[in-house]
Amino acid sequence: MRPLRIYIAGPYSAPSEEERKRNVDVAVDAGLRLLKKGHFPFIPHLTHFVDLRAIETGSQLEWEDYINWDLGWLEASDALLLLGRSRGADIECGRAKELGKVIFNSIEEIPQASAES
Repeated sequence: MRPLRIYIAGPYSAPSEEERKRNVDVAVDAGLRLLKKGHFPFIPHLTHFVDLRAIETGSQLEWEDYINWDLGWLEASDALLLLGRSRGADIECGRAKELGKVIFNSIEEIPQASAES
């Protein structure tokens, strides 16, 4: 299998900063595992750091701004890895289905990429 650009979808929003950070960590950990399998993950949860900076500088973005940003990257992806359900992840998964993207529900489903494919 050739390396895939895999969009990671999963919960981000949470009641506390600690829970949001945990959601970011889960997504980053999944991305690292995908890299080790030879794929190219896109981790939208990393906009967590954009959001922190935007708040710090008074340049806040709305939830809709982030989901539109994410959907633009989803369109450029080959597949989606669904880590868990949330409002945003459900929208992303629905859009991936509309676009005919491969949807994985676990990292174990994703084969090792071959450099020769």
